[in-house]
Amino acid sequence: MVSPDDRERRDEEEKGLSNLAEAYQKAGPYIGASTTLVASVGVFAGLGYWLDQKLGHRTPWFLLAGAFLGGVGGFVSFFRTVLGKRDK
Repeated sequence: MVSPDDRERRDEEEKGLSNLAEAYQKAGPYIGASTTLVASVGVFAGLGYWLDQKLGHRTPWFLLAGAFLGGVGGFVSFFRTVLGKRDK
């Protein structure tokens, strides 16, 4: 005798993804946007640090400039994602 598969056993409310999977699916773009923000600050600050070391600067001007530029770019990307998802 063949038993019904999981999809046939579920009620109308339970069809599709589980609650946890659905929550992750909805949060995915926001998690990605926050990761992009952190990564952009880290990468640009790292490039600034490398450039300061390469040029022999005692003050970390390129590090600060890189962190600032990475933060601005990351926040722009983050807010585009967040505000774009809210309108839909």
